[in-house]
Amino acid sequence: MSLFENLFSALTQFSHRNAFMINEVFYTYDDLAKAVSAIRISIGQNAADEEKNIGLVANDDLETYAAILALWFEGKAYVPLSPEMPKERNESIIAQAFIKTIIDSSESALFGELNVIASKSLRSDLPMKAPKAVSDQELVYILFTSGTTGQPKGVPITRENLSGFTAAFWEMGIEMDENDRCLQMFELTFDLSVMSYMIPLLKGACVYTIPKDKIKYSYIFELMDDQLLTFALMVPAMIHFLRPYFDEIDLPLMKYSLFCGEALPLDVTQEWAKCLPNAKIMNVYGPTEDTIFCTHYTFDRNGNNKSHNGVLSIGQAMAYNSNIIIDENNHILPFGETGQLCLGGIQLTPGYWHNDEKNREAFFNIEYKSKIERFYKTGDLCKADADGDILYLGRIDFQTKIQGFRVELSEIEFHVKAFLDKINVVAITLTNAIGNAELALVIESNPFDLAKLQEYMKEKMPGYMIPKLFQFVAVFPLNSNGKTDRKKLQQEFKI
Repeated sequence: MSLFENLFSALTQFSHRNAFMINEVFYTYDDLAKAVSAIRISIGQNAADEEKNIGLVANDDLETYAAILALWFEGKAYVPLSPEMPKERNESIIAQAFIKTIIDSSESALFGELNVIASKSLRSDLPMKAPKAVSDQELVYILFTSGTTGQPKGVPITRENLSGFTAAFWEMGIEMDENDRCLQMFELTFDLSVMSYMIPLLKGACVYTIPKDKIKYSYIFELMDDQLLTFALMVPAMIHFLRPYFDEIDLPLMKYSLFCGEALPLDVTQEWAKCLPNAKIMNVYGPTEDTIFCTHYTFDRNGNNKSHNGVLSIGQAMAYNSNIIIDENNHILPFGETGQLCLGGIQLTPGYWHNDEKNREAFFNIEYKSKIERFYKTGDLCKADADGDILYLGRIDFQTKIQGFRVELSEIEFHVKAFLDKINVVAITLTNAIGNAELALVIESNPFDLAKLQEYMKEKMPGYMIPKLFQFVAVFPLNSNGKTDRKKLQQEFKI
């Protein structure tokens, strides 16, 4: 059976088991199935057949997760729209994805000017219909990430991409069944959420989400302990927050602890391992462009771990995937040499959504293992050892990861410069006292009141992209190439 047929089968096979715990309330697979069926009927009545991309307001409730399955079963793709995002950003996404219909479980519609399916009010007692048979090249979702021009760029993922990821995931040797209890800590605008709800649902397990009004790291701590979770995918920032409480954390029932989205420090991983003595700990890696994650490395409790500058290896390609490391001329480098990591294989997106210029920059064809293969340039500086394990050395450009979200520093600068008019700024990342990345803004100006700038940034960017630290300098330092010396600005920034 296909991935989508397996998801459909799980709804009936595990009907009386819990599918979700959302905001302290449990919902069964039968509850989920009824919501899926009702939403599918409404999609058929309200969205034209040619409408492939449907907007989805990313709420934390059963109806929102049901809408994802309903859209997949109808052969359509979801485009998540965060209620917390600035209106202008959501409007840009709606326009770019040609969205005419939005599924919204909110009490009052956030996008009333469009065709809105109010999923909270839908009911149906009709039996579920089997998923529609559609091409593997049809999309399952489009996620919009930070873009250098101030406009978010879309990453479309196909049914083939997602099916390939799922097959590769199980090839990693992870075992899961209906007795597992799994963490889902991510916003639906972040692709790690897809694994966190989809993989458990395939096996009849229960998914535990994080209410938006809770402090995420403290709630995760309580959830793991109170609900005896067995599987968790998290960003490394979470264990930085939890580190002061490691002495209180004892999770002998945790079977798998996966990390993705940021560099994973070896030292904190070693400490975390003591909190879950029976768990397999894995560092997984992958950009949105390569469907959730595409490499994996298993932490060795005996201490034989590969790392670079204290950062755990990201390992090797998952099944059905390829990776190479290239120089500036797109030549494949041998083991041990440093260059840019590039990714290929079944999980690779067909390309940025309606962005030919960006596609030419990011994707290329090269002969690999006696055939021509398409690869994606990650912008990550890496090297591989003789075993093929990849060591992560940092970003080539000025992208960064904040709370697991990829951020283009140039997008922050774009918006700030638009407001300040002719005043130069540089966005940088700093490491705070607990080891997490934090955004800072250096402004080439005499000091002034930042209140209006901060309000403007809230209108233009999501919260995780807004710098919390500021510094004024009279003149930016330059490096030997005559460029602004960002490294020096980082070194001299006073926290």
